[in-house]
Amino acid sequence: MAPRILLARHGQTEWSLSGKHTGRTDIPLLEEGRRGAKLLGERLHRAPWNGLPDVEVRTSPLARARETCDIAGFGERAQDWDTLMEWDYGAYEGMTPAEIQAVRPGWFIWRDGVPEGETLAQMTARADEVVEWARSADRDVLVFAHGHMLRSIGARWLGLPLDFAARIRLSPTSLSVLGWAYGEPAIESWNETGHLEG
Repeated sequence: MAPRILLARHGQTEWSLSGKHTGRTDIPLLEEGRRGAKLLGERLHRAPWNGLPDVEVRTSPLARARETCDIAGFGERAQDWDTLMEWDYGAYEGMTPAEIQAVRPGWFIWRDGVPEGETLAQMTARADEVVEWARSADRDVLVFAHGHMLRSIGARWLGLPLDFAARIRLSPTSLSVLGWAYGEPAIESWNETGHLEG
């Protein structure tokens, strides 16, 4: 069976709630984020996932992702991996899109990148590293990471340029599955949040 990659976005934080770009700033989860992580874990421990006993688990080491992983019940199995860290937003760290537009009208991160941070090519290379790792053995993998990073992985799994990620949004504590259809990389499910409804 061809390997799949399950993508879990971290729970809600103060900055994700307000729309601030949160790259390397280590923001903790809000209570809502911790609740979402618990519900995500409960979902992954029920059928059809049943705790994913044979799945390899990796997480971004940033607190919001690691805490989501821990609360979801995968902390002891998860390996921290710097490659899964969020985009380094450089000079735009902590700014909302509206604040950035005020100083740089027409700005679009997936086309223009960020000053003093990671380039589009660097983000592409990191996403490609995750995709290559996920496909490297006959087992599914589960990763806990961040919105822009996971969207980048989604685009590169499909073999598309990074800017395709603009078209596949992700909610906090969502679950997505990248797999295969007719032998080609495919999105099996995207941005599922049904577990958050209880």
